[in-house]
Amino acid sequence: MLALTLSLAAPAMARDAAPAVTIDHSVQLDHHSGPVTARYRGALVVDHRQIGAVAPAGRASSLRCHWTARIAVERHATTATGAITQRSFVSDRSLSGHRPGWCAGQRDAMARDVAAQSIDLDRHIQAVTREDHDVLRAELDRLHGSVAAG
Repeated sequence: MLALTLSLAAPAMARDAAPAVTIDHSVQLDHHSGPVTARYRGALVVDHRQIGAVAPAGRASSLRCHWTARIAVERHATTATGAITQRSFVSDRSLSGHRPGWCAGQRDAMARDVAAQSIDLDRHIQAVTREDHDVLRAELDRLHGSVAAG
């Protein structure tokens, strides 16, 4: 199941106080210890940086705001026996862009830019979850091995 929640949060000067987009995704995995339900929550975190300088009257300003958005993912997996494993990580993939002027004055425009580019985030979170399956299976193998050993 995939759910996408979009809100245009106003970013702060260096990092958004709240994620602009959150994405929920659940998968069912087969493991030799039994079925596993993994729930992923991806939060799009936007960092931005002020570049350039204000020019005197009559000259073009080089002032602009560069932003980068990455997905911070939290995974909660529950086995058939009730064992829980958790993992937090940040995806290597990112969205980026820039706007003219001060970052503080571009909050709404940056949120719209992020929202426009976030259409592909459902595919992105599915790819991230597929990449995490091997890590999750290794964690479950360790957990299952430690439970079996003692």
